[in-house]
Amino acid sequence: MHFPDINPVLVQIGPFAIRWYALAYVATILLGWRYVVGMVRNGKLWTHRPPTATPDQIDDLILWLTFGVIVGGRLGDVLFYRTNLIWTDPVEILKTWHGGMSFHGGAIGVFLAGLAFARFKKLDALRLGDLIVAAEPIGGFLVRLANFINGELWGRPTTVPWGMVFPDAGPLPRHPSQLYEAALEGVLMFCVLRWATHGKKWLNRRGVVMGTFLVGYGLIRIALENVRAPDSWMPVFPLGLTMGMMLSTPMVLIGAWLIWRGLKEPLPPAIALEEAHLAPAALKAPGGG
Repeated sequence: MHFPDINPVLVQIGPFAIRWYALAYVATILLGWRYVVGMVRNGKLWTHRPPTATPDQIDDLILWLTFGVIVGGRLGDVLFYRTNLIWTDPVEILKTWHGGMSFHGGAIGVFLAGLAFARFKKLDALRLGDLIVAAEPIGGFLVRLANFINGELWGRPTTVPWGMVFPDAGPLPRHPSQLYEAALEGVLMFCVLRWATHGKKWLNRRGVVMGTFLVGYGLIRIALENVRAPDSWMPVFPLGLTMGMMLSTPMVLIGAWLIWRGLKEPLPPAIALEEAHLAPAALKAPGGG
């Protein structure tokens, strides 16, 4: 199969260009924001604890997370994958419009931004993290589709019937690993987390939804690294490891610990449906968590 001829620029007006990649981030922020607000307002999800934050606080949180994902994603790309930029072309680090965003760097940035916001607003950081990660697969899906449109982050050479010849990747057909990631990191992870939040009601258990995301994403990323082509400038690591594998392994371990910890922690007494609409100030009451 040949790569479809999709222009990565949606609209070009003089020097100003609107790219699919940028739109993926904008759509992720907007859709994720509304999805989290919807969960906060859904009293049926909060059976043992009131909501972690108010809709207004989620509105404020989005600005913090946007800053965290952009700064963290860019710095992560430089520190994990292109360290040479620090001494060869440091100005390039600031040119985010040239591309180059690391998921793991963005995750660290979001973690630090969310932690700072929780401390500033005196909210439970673990429960706030549960809300944040529940919306992350929206970005996992959209951004990976944008990677595919850009013809970047392609897979390893393959003989499968759906192997694709990518521009700038040589004549060999390759795994369309961006689409694998969109399906697994995006659609599958969204379904798993939806089951955790709406089916198991794990938003009432501190850190379990976040742990589920860390374990799920980490295992998926480790598996897909076997079909995703490593960046050509990266060193060859022993045992066939890749940078993505090594960065994802701690995610799995931390996630497993969060799940174990959260499921072991006793739940406070059940609350009435009307109590589920209380402001986070109610969290200071006994059993609020």
